[in-house]
Amino acid sequence: MEQTTLMWILFNGFVLVMLALDLGVFHKHAHEVKMKEALTWTAVWIGCAIVFNALIYYYWDWMAPGSGYSNRDAALAFLTGYLIEKSLSVDNVFVFLMVFTYFQVPTLYQHKVLFWGILGALVLRAVFIFAGVSLITTFHWTIYIFGALLIFTGINMALQKDKKLEPEKNPVIRLFKKWFPVTNEYHGDHFFAKIDGRKVATPMFIVLLVIETTDVIFAVDSIPAILAISSNPFIVYTSNVFAILGLRALYFALAGIMGLFHYLHYGLSVILVFVGGKMLLADIYKIPVAVSLAVVLSILIFSLLLSKIFPPKAATI
Repeated sequence: MEQTTLMWILFNGFVLVMLALDLGVFHKHAHEVKMKEALTWTAVWIGCAIVFNALIYYYWDWMAPGSGYSNRDAALAFLTGYLIEKSLSVDNVFVFLMVFTYFQVPTLYQHKVLFWGILGALVLRAVFIFAGVSLITTFHWTIYIFGALLIFTGINMALQKDKKLEPEKNPVIRLFKKWFPVTNEYHGDHFFAKIDGRKVATPMFIVLLVIETTDVIFAVDSIPAILAISSNPFIVYTSNVFAILGLRALYFALAGIMGLFHYLHYGLSVILVFVGGKMLLADIYKIPVAVSLAVVLSILIFSLLLSKIFPPKAATI
């Protein structure tokens, strides 16, 4: 128990230090994130996840004694959960792109919005994870609800043709605008400003609210997907956090070439259906974590290859 508590403290301490370095040192001054910087940070976060995965492989029996997982199984569960969350987060990149385009957010300020948006997402994900683990542990039958939800979401994702952004219909945004004054003009990278002695919210804050509320919707899909791989809170939480922390860099690295991955969307839907089916079959046959990892990797690679072999058709006038 002492080792497990220590690992929670050390991991969250590491996350806070990295976030402080990110905003307070490397992005102290607002600037446009170029491709080279985005790719560097993407490599840094992926590298951190790989190192942490290695630590789990070699030290899991010390980190969480009595967890019921062997070092190998714990490491495979983390890697599979990380890959699933990382692949699903590509869908977030589509949404970020639409949000920034809709609100015409200056490129200079996009990093700050994503930083605070993802910081809020980390808190929300932690709540969802512990609630999900508690539900499955206390009421085992809820695993079937999660499984059915994932299958439904996967099928719906495959059938969904075009995504439309309609923030004016967002109930959170409508409620906020009802009780708090909002200006249509940007005031640098500030979320709030004073106009005629009155404090008002800027479009930057509205964009932040849109990102936070859409992440809640994404969490409904991604958290059950990882819970299908492991019900250990530490594995689920850490794999989720590492994927989310690299999401900002992933956005700036992929935003300009998202159209090249047009079949990945269908691959993600198949992954959701697979992990949903895994949940529904949990009491009949437990699919080994190694098999789940192989299936997820195969689906991702196949969908990316299809996107490369059959590029999107050029729009005709």
